[in-house]
Amino acid sequence: MGQCRGCFHLSAEEFCEICRNEERRNGQVCVVADSRDLLAMERTHEFHGGYHVLGGLISPMDGVGPELLQIQPLVERVDRDGITEVILALTPSVEGDTTSLYLARLLKPFTSVTRIAYGLPVGGELEYADEVTLARAFEGRRRME
Repeated sequence: MGQCRGCFHLSAEEFCEICRNEERRNGQVCVVADSRDLLAMERTHEFHGGYHVLGGLISPMDGVGPELLQIQPLVERVDRDGITEVILALTPSVEGDTTSLYLARLLKPFTSVTRIAYGLPVGGELEYADEVTLARAFEGRRRME
């Protein structure tokens, strides 16, 4: 099994099923760290755009810099395909935050960059949530309609 030439997701063919689907070419690209994250997003049935798999996260402590990830192909794709929104769906960790900030600064001059909200899991108890999770839950709040 190899990688899709479009999004770097695992694929037995040159382009994965998602990249071949014309209906998913809506100008949105969701950026994930690896194929497991892509599959998790797909299970929600909420996102109907394309994906881009980075192949990891920036982690200077582990010797992983931006040049080792699929960042340059993402920049080229945004420019070539007229991407109108890049949605960052990276793990809420030091590495995920570092990668998100790096990508946002890199891509903001070319397109809209958003990030998925983070917060409390369904069924979670507030008293057991850590301060960072609670803070992110406040940041990602939405108006009740």
